[in-house]
Amino acid sequence: MTAEPRSAAAESSPAGTDTEPRLVVGGVEVARYLVSPDLDPRHGPRPYLHPVRTRAGTPVTDALPADHVWHLGASLAVQDVDGVNLWGGRTYVRGTGYTWRDDHGVIAHTGWRERAADRLDHDLEWRDRHGRVLLHEHRRITASPAGEDAWWLDLSATLTAATGADVHLGSPATNGRPGGAGYGGFFWRAAADGEPLVRTAEAEGEEAVNGSTAPWLALSASAPGGGAYTLVFAGLGPGDRWFVRTAMYPGVCAAYAFDRPAVVAAGRPRHNRHRVLVADGHLDPADIAARVEGAGP
Repeated sequence: MTAEPRSAAAESSPAGTDTEPRLVVGGVEVARYLVSPDLDPRHGPRPYLHPVRTRAGTPVTDALPADHVWHLGASLAVQDVDGVNLWGGRTYVRGTGYTWRDDHGVIAHTGWRERAADRLDHDLEWRDRHGRVLLHEHRRITASPAGEDAWWLDLSATLTAATGADVHLGSPATNGRPGGAGYGGFFWRAAADGEPLVRTAEAEGEEAVNGSTAPWLALSASAPGGGAYTLVFAGLGPGDRWFVRTAMYPGVCAAYAFDRPAVVAAGRPRHNRHRVLVADGHLDPADIAARVEGAGP
């Protein structure tokens, strides 16, 4: 049984409050956006979307899970930004492994450009623990219908170096961890009862799709309280790869530094656009391909 849809009608404003604006599709709340969450610095404080729901009301994100408390719904997060941990948790140190360090920063909201029921547009700063700004970000999030059973989440982010020099983005993999642990970028911690199914057009299963550069990647699962759903991710940028976990926990990341560091060059902004189809039910590959193609660029 799926949860009842949440109506936006009872909210004082369709976009919610300053700290929890809402996204609405067809009169139903499909996501909340926690702009300035009050979190332990070790959890990588940053804006995040949670809960995200299907149009039928099924929750498809998890936040603050016991296994990885710093996994926060759907968010942008990178573990190594010029040596600053903006992901949360322990930092992977070459030759040592995961280590607790006093190196956590924060991704902070600095001002709105636009707020409406179907779009949120704002500015952010990626800061180290002393408040020094490493990156400026302009982020735009939109929600749009995709038939009666689905909707599109679109997140565009432009990162600009704020230090006067190139800013380097890294991951545990680029710092020496084996096993394809190249996470860091647009990360989605899913809510699933049991191990979900992940696939691309050409492959199926965690081992086969982790590190892929496929145009789309789908995760099909059932929510803990009931309700089947499918998430279809698209929007890898040049050099990006899919980081995927299903056995240890359900998560998908459009990873910026999967096997080699990425650079936000001084004076040259980095543009990313991430798209997620949030659909009720378990979609088959042909349906997924048709929906992605029909959505256009």
